Amino acid sequence: MSKVAFLFPGQGSQRAGMGKELAARHEICRRAFEEADEALGESLSRLCFEGPEEALRLTENTQPALLATSVATYRILESCSLVPDFVAGHSLGEHSALVAAGALDFAEALRLVRKRGRYMQEAVPVGQGAMAAILGLGLGEVESLCREVSQGEVLAPANLNGPGHIVIAGTAGAVDRAIHLAKARGGRRALLLPVSAPFHCALMRPAAEKLALDLQKVRFNNLKFTLVTNVDARPIRSGEEARDALYRQTSSPVRWEESMRLLIGMGVDTVVEVGPGKVLTGMIKRMDEGVRAYQVEDQEGLEALRERFEQLRLP
Repeated sequence: MSKVAFLFPGQGSQRAGMGKELAARHEICRRAFEEADEALGESLSRLCFEGPEEALRLTENTQPALLATSVATYRILESCSLVPDFVAGHSLGEHSALVAAGALDFAEALRLVRKRGRYMQEAVPVGQGAMAAILGLGLGEVESLCREVSQGEVLAPANLNGPGHIVIAGTAGAVDRAIHLAKARGGRRALLLPVSAPFHCALMRPAAEKLALDLQKVRFNNLKFTLVTNVDARPIRSGEEARDALYRQTSSPVRWEESMRLLIGMGVDTVVEVGPGKVLTGMIKRMDEGVRAYQVEDQEGLEALRERFEQLRLP
């Protein structure tokens, strides 16, 4: 039997204009952005729709902006009875997935990720940390490379995205040395990422400890859909498991390839990227070309998904 997973994007997918078309066409989407504005006491919707890009790239803005766009998009799908069997979210996207699954209140999640972004930026001032994508090398090779060039500084794999697609994070100097060595070791590409902090590594532990206090104040319900966590690449349904996973993922690697292979192993043959971009669907297609992949960030994507769901309902 066909199974569907909704995937929610993380940082790197943000851009000015996200959510604007769907909000103009769908009242339920527009209302979600209005809720976000009210929850944060500012016009987050204007930042999403108009930018500027410089403000969107600031971590404490990026995180609530992406969450709001993904949840607003999901509400359109839900109103059309387009719902998943499973959910997963890349890094920040796990918060969006938990809102979709009913584990987290939307307004609470927005305030939580605003703090998460602020704590992450405070942990490592802009310019002192960095992240880079290393393409064409295996995990063992990247781990060895990190040990070799770290010189006592923090440097480690942070996003295990797929075969030959690993993101490293650490101090800016160590990341720079790793980029140069990766190219010399035969890496297909090694490029610095446009992020303002080194996520999912030991440098984020101070942020994780601050976030733990906020997580304890937030109510977590049990999930309507099974979620596959970043930190353990395993399925969960309980709110307490979700709370713990969000705390641990802040300073731990995103085990995305394992998570996607688990979903495929559980029968998922259709994935939907809910929100801006097509990074996540691109990753899973490289793992298994047989998976049908859809992106819903505009009306065209919504119509394509509706057609697919109609096919799934046919006897």
